[in-house]
Amino acid sequence: MEALRQDDPRRFGPYTVLARFRETASAVRYLARDTDGDGRVVVTAARPELAALPAFRRRFQAEARTAERLSGGWVQPPLAGPEDDGLWTAAAYVPALTLAEAIALAGPLPERAVRILGAGLAETLSRVHATGAVLQGLAPGTVLLAEDGPRLTAFGPLGGAAGAEAREGGQLSVRLGYLTPEQVGGEAAGTPSDLFVLGLLLAYAATGTTPFADGPADGAAERIAHASAELGSVPDALRGLIAGCLAKDPADRPGAGAVAAELALEGAAGLARGGWLPEPVATAVTDQAARVRALDAAAEAGAQAGAVAAAGTADAGAVAPAGTADAGTDAGAAAPAGTAGAGIRQSDPATAQLALPRALPVPASATPEPPHTPASPAPGPWHAPAASPAQGAPHAPASGLPPAQTPAAARQPYAYPYPAAPAALPQQLPAGPSPAPPAAPAPGRRGLLTAVAAGAAGLVVGGGAVLALGSDDQAAATDDKPSAAPRPTVPGRAPEPRWTYTHPATAPVPLTAGVWRDELLVLTGTDRATALDLRTGRARWTSKDAAGAQKVLAAGDGLCFLAGPAEFLWLSSKDGRVEHRVRYADQFTDVPGMKVGPLTGLTGNVLWFTGSHTVTVKAPKPKKGEKPGKDTQVAKAYLFAYDVVRREEVWRTAVPAGRDGTPAYRLTAVRDADVVLAQDAATLTAADAKAAKGKALFRCFDRASGKPLWNRQFGSVSPTAAALGDEEGRLYAAVGSGLQAFETATGKPVWTLAGPEGSVFGTPVLAGKLLHTANRAQEVGAVEAATGRLAWRRSTEVPLGGNAPALTLSTGGGTLLAADSTQVTAFATADGRRLWKFQDIGAQEPKGATVSAPYRVLAAGKTVVVRRERAFYAFPVA
Repeated sequence: MEALRQDDPRRFGPYTVLARFRETASAVRYLARDTDGDGRVVVTAARPELAALPAFRRRFQAEARTAERLSGGWVQPPLAGPEDDGLWTAAAYVPALTLAEAIALAGPLPERAVRILGAGLAETLSRVHATGAVLQGLAPGTVLLAEDGPRLTAFGPLGGAAGAEAREGGQLSVRLGYLTPEQVGGEAAGTPSDLFVLGLLLAYAATGTTPFADGPADGAAERIAHASAELGSVPDALRGLIAGCLAKDPADRPGAGAVAAELALEGAAGLARGGWLPEPVATAVTDQAARVRALDAAAEAGAQAGAVAAAGTADAGAVAPAGTADAGTDAGAAAPAGTAGAGIRQSDPATAQLALPRALPVPASATPEPPHTPASPAPGPWHAPAASPAQGAPHAPASGLPPAQTPAAARQPYAYPYPAAPAALPQQLPAGPSPAPPAAPAPGRRGLLTAVAAGAAGLVVGGGAVLALGSDDQAAATDDKPSAAPRPTVPGRAPEPRWTYTHPATAPVPLTAGVWRDELLVLTGTDRATALDLRTGRARWTSKDAAGAQKVLAAGDGLCFLAGPAEFLWLSSKDGRVEHRVRYADQFTDVPGMKVGPLTGLTGNVLWFTGSHTVTVKAPKPKKGEKPGKDTQVAKAYLFAYDVVRREEVWRTAVPAGRDGTPAYRLTAVRDADVVLAQDAATLTAADAKAAKGKALFRCFDRASGKPLWNRQFGSVSPTAAALGDEEGRLYAAVGSGLQAFETATGKPVWTLAGPEGSVFGTPVLAGKLLHTANRAQEVGAVEAATGRLAWRRSTEVPLGGNAPALTLSTGGGTLLAADSTQVTAFATADGRRLWKFQDIGAQEPKGATVSAPYRVLAAGKTVVVRRERAFYAFPVA
């Protein structure tokens, strides 16, 4: 971190720049604060000499879009970008050192830290690869070590480039930091290439060196392609895995999910709990955070002082003459070049930055960052960076690595094949708070402005000058211990789970999951039912009696109701003991051998479900001279209403049998007097499907008696179309690429919401007067249920393809969650703001394959449970 230079921008959109943060081959990163001063961000701005190239602009913008799509998990999510044609993007500031800085400061990481680092990066690669993309963004300068785990700045090849420069004729030259054997051979990078680079990065993290460093720098590509990796210094427990990642044949490298599971089966976040960074790195991260807070406080003080100055000038009604001591301090006044405060408006919150030193002092063990110099042209696709005259000698020997015996404090960041210019490390803050200064009279306007400028400078170099203004941030700026306050949630990243649970790998899947009264999460498989406490995620009980049951419903105080293959069960919510059981053969004696279909729904104490049985129809008695006919088997089906508290049938009504006997119905609408159902297309008989002529048939029944009221088709709604009804008498259904509303009483259309061409809407969700929607174009939105007027529409940023996301509304109604096979995206229901994204590494099967099962979400009180196959995560929501 260093002070702003004369030609550095002072603003990017809504962000006021505070200081230079880091530099890369292609961009400069600035520390900035947003308009309301509540958040700090890091703005990544393209270098001016590169931004002028059309090829670079296209690449920068493409990588920014990719970063947005891949954000979440351990990838820093972009918060904003330019509304004009500027080349910058902003992400939330997270206190962290780059991997290169950490190795330079403390030497190789301990094995546990390497595991957490590798697991976090592999988790990211797993979800990136699930979309069919290749990351190509791993490098010691793009990997951040934060207090709670690793982070990855999501700028792909540009972020991980060893050099980027403009060439004659408007050409762009970008040299990647890490190459792979297949790239050296002229082949394109694929997903296995990311695993090779991960192996190089883990070897560097574990040893402070690269496994292909032994030799001249200009022969590195040849060694990567043909030489054996030198892994003698890698810890034994990690050597085999890293060697597998560094296999020359891409087909021999493991998958990202398998690597993540081997490094940390409980996940990087779980393993990192309680701290994971070496003490010198953790201290530097804490110091950096304190310095940033102090710098931010100084900027705020500068803004307030500017307001005071502007008010004083307005009262005086005069502007100081140019050249006086106060010249340039009043709004609209400018001092001659070279005078203090020249050209500065004190109302600008960035004023104090001009008083900052040109560069931060750094510890003797750290190498100050040299000025940026364009990299020299490379004869081929790769070359080691050469030292420029301004830089002096390279940071490391020709191999780009410090000798193994070099003391940790004197080691330099890995310079091969990266630029030999690591960012300056944060200076250590004083071990304890500075003594409080003696009381002083309140300063005047000139004294106040002088103190603000001096305070800003002091804050950056150590925090001492902040005491001159009596800042409330004194302890934060001087205390080198980690803060006990909870870490704020990083925008775009899912909050910390309240708990996680992984169902045993020995238990068969699939599982059926259900919530009981916001208290239990009940999982039922073919071998058992398991109840988890929703507050802690701990197993409360298991029951083999409930094996194979479907759905979980509340059935009176302290009882869980489950429908099994042959019986209804009522289990104690405390211990899972069977309190009641009703076998179908015992209660439904006039329906012998009844098969129960998927439960249709529950309202209050009444459960709707379908059941069927087979009856024998005797052949008519043959006439004289005719051969006897054969008896036939005919399926009879019924829709039942059943009171789960009183444990008795309310009513039943005959309905057409399904393809396999038992039809399956979807509960479309529940109203005071009736219910509307639609039959699942998969259970329609061939004759029924033909008679429907490609349209869905909806059935309405009286709630009290079960009497059929009407059968109706709505427009061209197909049997497979998503549909939902409401209490106001409207039906909402997908029609073509749009969503259409109908009056259920008449079948007349009410309104139509157009969707993208070729898209299909999924099942909407009602929330008061709003109808939340999702479609296959990965758009989530809200419309007024009565009029169809669009309230908001957002993208999940998931690659196109597959079905529409499944929507779940939190119990409190403040959060809408969209789940698909790639991720879960949370939106604020009021305005559609994207709150966070969540992705895991997928379930690991015994052979190491990653199961890319779709995500599912269950709402329970102030918690949502996100499920992916065997893994469950409980997140807090509004």
